[in-house]
Amino acid sequence: MMVAFNFSLSKYEGLSTSAVILKFELMYAPVLENSSNLQASLDSSPAAIHEFRLPPKSLLGLHSYCPVHFDAFHSVLLDTSVHTSLLKGGLLPASPQVQSASLVHEDAGENHDLSKQQVMLIKAFSTARDVLKEELLNLGKAINEAVEIENLTSSSDQEDVGVLQQLSSDTNDLFEKSDSNSQNDGTVSKDELFSLFHSLGNQTNDLWSMFLKFHRANKSKILEYLRDQWAIDRRAEWSIWMVYSKVEMPHQYISSAVDDSTYHANRGRAPVLRKITEDPAQTAAMRAELHRRSIAQMKINNRSIQDMHIFGDPARIPIIIIERAVNAPLRSTSGNSYFSRMDPKNKLSPLSEVGSRGPEKLSVAGTRQSGRVLKIVVFVHGFQGHHLDLRLVRNQWLLIDPKVEFLMSEANEEKTSGDFREMGQRLAQEVVAFVKKKMDKVSRSGGLRSIKLSFVGHSIGNIILRTALAESIMEPYLRFLYTYVSVSGPHLGYLYSSNSLFNSGLWLLKKLKGTQCIHQLTFTDDPDIQNTFLYKLCKQKTLENFRNIVLLSSPQDGYVPYHSARIEMCQASSGDNSKKGKAFLEMLNDCLDQIRAPSSEPRVFMRCDVNFDSSLQGRNLNTIIGRAAHIEFLESDIFARFIMWSFPELFQ
Repeated sequence: MMVAFNFSLSKYEGLSTSAVILKFELMYAPVLENSSNLQASLDSSPAAIHEFRLPPKSLLGLHSYCPVHFDAFHSVLLDTSVHTSLLKGGLLPASPQVQSASLVHEDAGENHDLSKQQVMLIKAFSTARDVLKEELLNLGKAINEAVEIENLTSSSDQEDVGVLQQLSSDTNDLFEKSDSNSQNDGTVSKDELFSLFHSLGNQTNDLWSMFLKFHRANKSKILEYLRDQWAIDRRAEWSIWMVYSKVEMPHQYISSAVDDSTYHANRGRAPVLRKITEDPAQTAAMRAELHRRSIAQMKINNRSIQDMHIFGDPARIPIIIIERAVNAPLRSTSGNSYFSRMDPKNKLSPLSEVGSRGPEKLSVAGTRQSGRVLKIVVFVHGFQGHHLDLRLVRNQWLLIDPKVEFLMSEANEEKTSGDFREMGQRLAQEVVAFVKKKMDKVSRSGGLRSIKLSFVGHSIGNIILRTALAESIMEPYLRFLYTYVSVSGPHLGYLYSSNSLFNSGLWLLKKLKGTQCIHQLTFTDDPDIQNTFLYKLCKQKTLENFRNIVLLSSPQDGYVPYHSARIEMCQASSGDNSKKGKAFLEMLNDCLDQIRAPSSEPRVFMRCDVNFDSSLQGRNLNTIIGRAAHIEFLESDIFARFIMWSFPELFQ
């Protein structure tokens, strides 16, 4: 469906210097037997709104993909493309109300006064024609469809170029005020300007008509190409709010500054001493705040379409600090090498045959090279959560890969107060049933070549899904694990939690309600810490099989310890030589060992700090106890857009 809008320049007495807002409204219109009531439904307030801004310069020529997405409660994802151009609708406007500079040319004793806005309009038509011509050729080349435009532009190009050179071909200052005494345009006659105006206008109109015809014939291919270009441009467009850094993962055992050397010797590695003197969460928050202050001085692209969810108030957008582990060392069995070669028997084999009884039938022989890659993403909510909690992340994943199958887990909805083992078992059963169902469907419709099984968890949903991965029924599917996104997950529990208010709440849940999962998170489910649930979970190989691991954290999140979400050392543990401190270090190293374990393909491991603008939330109980940031992960999708579109290869 194509919708066209025409804006008359006569309303602005020249070129528009203000942006155009493109507003999409989702209206609630129930199916009614009486159609007369339909208009009443449409006249009501919209259920959701998504706005985009077209800056003035983009109005001269723009061909862009524009993804419109509303909240998942309304289940709307809309692929659109936006195309703009300046077109000639009538004679060269001359408004007596406009105070303009006079560009005087002596011709047979007559003075011809020309409005500077008229000259600017001619320059704008030149820009619009060039942009439309270039984009039309690019589109034709991209989709491998020939576009013949030489006959439309070649005849008058040479004459136009001569006049334009006298007018100055620089269009960068189209919307800037220039010196009224400028003599650059004084050598061009009024007749030449009118002739040039009509020539450029006719060429632009002809090119636009050709584009509309070309678009109607190739709309699907054009949309696909523009979508790919939009995806490529996202990292540069949104880099304003992102800070990148690279770190090298330690190949040795991480130790506190006061640890027992005998303990490390048993692990076959020399210790890496880690004494933390500063609070990493405070350091990250300060770094993000400094970057936020610099955004006002950054230059924003004013020729592309701007999503008002982001560009409406750039200084209020979350700052994302990406820490990517590069050349993650692969530890050998001797423990004294950064890298080790894979044993051929450990390499993952492609799928050959997939039957209804599951992946256990797969064999190396007769590898199938054709067929579909089944991509499944499982979303797991947190404590007392809802299965749609992670809907905004799901929406972005669907925009990146519309063919992905997703499971919004409901197995533990209203059942998150019990034992993690029971929750993990329920999730494992739900996932296995879903995967088998999708495998059967794909196998019947043309064959299954491979599987990519990804997981996204929020809060304790990460502990639930890791517990599920340790279940025996999940073992046949572990080799298909692809991307794991942990959204503020307490992977190392609450051994070192500095939030006294939140700790008091945990204590009340344990004492008054006997919430088993809270006992497990705080290591009070057994007198011996080495017999606790979470300590044993870290021994399980729940992270080792993922190709990509992304850990999201926020220094403002008081519900989950910063170090626990990032799986790293914390300030309190770095000087703790007690049994608790040693157990924590062992859990940490067990998790890191899985992340840097040998793999047939390079593993991506990233830590992403999300720093929300706390000034929007004010100072209240939610911000004081850190709940606001923890819930913001579910109520905002901007952080997900930035991360996912900057690294789309992790989500395809």
